[in-house]
Amino acid sequence: MILLGKVRIFPLFILSCYAVKFCFGEDVITASEYIQDPGSIISSGGFYRLGFFSPNGSTNRYVGIWHNKIPAFNVFWVANREKPVSDSSGVMTISDDGNLVIVNGKKDVLWSSNVSTSGANAKAQLLDTGNLILLKQSSNTSTNDTEMVWESFQIMTDTFMAKMKLSTNVRTNEKQVLTSWKSPSDPSIGSFSISLEPQDIPEVFLWNGTTLYWRSGPWNGKVFIGIPEMESVYLDGFSLVDDKEGTVYLTYNFAEVSYLSYFFVRSNGELLQPFWDEKYKHWRIDWSTRASECDVYGKCGPFGFCDAKKSPICSCLRGFVPKIVEEWGRGNWSSGCIRRSLLQCDRIKNGSTKAGKMDGFVKLENVKVPNYAIWSSPLEDKCREQCLSNCSCAAYAYDEGVGCMYWRRDLIDVRKFSYGGTTFYVRLAHTEVEGKRDLRAIIAAAVVVATVIFSIGTFFAWKKSKKQGGKDGEQFPEASSENVLGENLSKVNLQELVLYKLEELAAATSNFGDANKLGEGGFGAVYRGRLLNGKEIAVKRLSRASGQGLQEFINEMVVISKVQHRNLVRLLGCCAEQDEKLLVYEFMPNKGLDAFLFDPLKREQLDWRRRFNIIDGICRGLLYLHRDSRLRIIHRDLKTSNILLDEELNPRISDFGTARIFGGKEDQADTLRVVGTYGYMAPEYAMEGRFSEKSDVFSFGVLLLEIVSGRQNTSFNEEDQSLSLLGLAWKYWEEDNAQALVDPKISVGCFEVEIIRCIKVGLLCTQELAEDRPTISTVISMINNEIVGLPSPSKPAFTERQTTTDTGSSRQIQKKYSVNHVTLTDLEGR
Repeated sequence: MILLGKVRIFPLFILSCYAVKFCFGEDVITASEYIQDPGSIISSGGFYRLGFFSPNGSTNRYVGIWHNKIPAFNVFWVANREKPVSDSSGVMTISDDGNLVIVNGKKDVLWSSNVSTSGANAKAQLLDTGNLILLKQSSNTSTNDTEMVWESFQIMTDTFMAKMKLSTNVRTNEKQVLTSWKSPSDPSIGSFSISLEPQDIPEVFLWNGTTLYWRSGPWNGKVFIGIPEMESVYLDGFSLVDDKEGTVYLTYNFAEVSYLSYFFVRSNGELLQPFWDEKYKHWRIDWSTRASECDVYGKCGPFGFCDAKKSPICSCLRGFVPKIVEEWGRGNWSSGCIRRSLLQCDRIKNGSTKAGKMDGFVKLENVKVPNYAIWSSPLEDKCREQCLSNCSCAAYAYDEGVGCMYWRRDLIDVRKFSYGGTTFYVRLAHTEVEGKRDLRAIIAAAVVVATVIFSIGTFFAWKKSKKQGGKDGEQFPEASSENVLGENLSKVNLQELVLYKLEELAAATSNFGDANKLGEGGFGAVYRGRLLNGKEIAVKRLSRASGQGLQEFINEMVVISKVQHRNLVRLLGCCAEQDEKLLVYEFMPNKGLDAFLFDPLKREQLDWRRRFNIIDGICRGLLYLHRDSRLRIIHRDLKTSNILLDEELNPRISDFGTARIFGGKEDQADTLRVVGTYGYMAPEYAMEGRFSEKSDVFSFGVLLLEIVSGRQNTSFNEEDQSLSLLGLAWKYWEEDNAQALVDPKISVGCFEVEIIRCIKVGLLCTQELAEDRPTISTVISMINNEIVGLPSPSKPAFTERQTTTDTGSSRQIQKKYSVNHVTLTDLEGR
């Protein structure tokens, strides 16, 4: 229906007119030349075949059309989809009244072309376009010409091909639509359908029953402006035509013979564009409507704004607040948002004696505009004026192909794109527009004043310390990069944490009994506990044998007490009594990701949707640490056991004992004490002690491949003993067999494009050179399909399995798999 992504050309032989000569051959059906199951006919050029088939998982027999020259079987049109033949007795023939029919062994008519103007000499012909047409003798008896009275392209099933017409008659509301199969094994009409909705400005709608599920955005004469991928490919044959008799239809045509490409809607409601890859002999997916949750219609409710790159994805448009705050806080955004301040017209309506200043507009760029656009003017300079003069106008936009558009209903299905879309102006009360300017001025003034005060305070502090140093003969050394957080617990500001007593935590954990132990790592064990008030907690007890225990203890308290995010574990408090160092966290009932992902039984609960949610959540937690928090934090020990899962299997990044805080201008740092876990450490960190955001990206890449494959990189003992998980992933990728890496527990099905994309992103993240790896913000755009063309990955680091054995003062790396799950705390960098 809508061409997106790369250019794929459909083989097309143009039927110049519908008057053709009778010619009997293997591409026709007549009363005497019929198809009997399992027979078939082939179009004259050999491109398409019409015959009987059974869908996978079914014994019913249907008549369908599929590509003849392609080994991958895919049916794009089905005749008797509602009435299958229950055995192999089916026949497709021309009936006595000239209709194309399917009958069973009892001569019951299960399907008919149902044309009243056919005739006794009718015949059906399969064309090289994939269209099955019914021809009758022309009314001009002096010739042998025929005319077409029926075509399969008018009775579409779930597939939209070149020369088909997705149409709507605005007078009668009669529509030609795509309808999904009920299931992959049942081609009867399913829940989802696709239609062309003329409205004031035409759009394509995808329906789930009678509920709108996805929309294309307005048509501007070249593209649908709600689909940014169309911007560069509209010349490939898409057109919207008004026949001036009430019918508007969308079609596309290609003039060259190259790759096969079409569009179809799956039984789960996903609209896809596959194309045939002649080189590798299989179908690939170029585009899909299910790139992110923001593609679901009205995800954020009225006046909500969806941005797949943010967490949470929904926010209110500027000048609006959640309608039901409690629901919004729980992630239920369906109720949407309401205005914070009345517009000028509403103030007058409410009897205000002073209307106040005129309304203004807030500008949003790269936006998918909301539903129900109304055309108002072809001139850009008229848009603002016309909207302000109409009290019902809530927003406007301008597009060169359309002109001015405005909206007078609730603004529904507004979303942010990384590129494309259009510029959108939301109408606000003047106080909301001017408030932003005032706030900027206040912030600017505050920054100036704070800078001056800070400079003065710093000067006097320096003078005082210099004087005191001269008096006492004591000089304070510059803080080491390895000890920026202090050496003593007394130096830590604990105002944001609860100080627990040792006896309180011992009682809560049954004196740290083994029955309460949740797991153990390099710095100690974690125990489940219950306080006297009934609150469940997780208590991390740092090992007394850990030489760096105090530093990691202080480090974790300082770091995690200052960051708050839905994808980071929450630190509740701490305890430091006698020789014990304890950290108290919120309790995560589902433990670590490793407990699910690498358990043969539990990992069945992790379907692809849940796995993708975990991947996305880890990304957003890392983005917060790297870019959005008050501190810029490098985790340095990202692995499956440090990803905890809450009740709904949402991920929380944990264990900040080895994390490092970066300064504002600091991009990387070096250390002589490498901390982390083999299999997850980036090569520049493991070998040279150099770490940065890209070190965490490498660890995330390994995590991503583990989540997709269900295989653990640090205890890899799969089929090829010389390969690590990264090596196996690269081997499959070079063989163009990435599907072989996917966990068999995942039902790939409609998620194939998303899964393969994630594998590619995982390989991009684990490239050997740090500068070749994407940032975590780019990774989020990649996995959410907001970046169309991904670069090709280079060979990842550590493609051969590695572990270390200690031989005195040196380290030797051997090709031997390791089952070490423990965090390293004392590896010297080279």
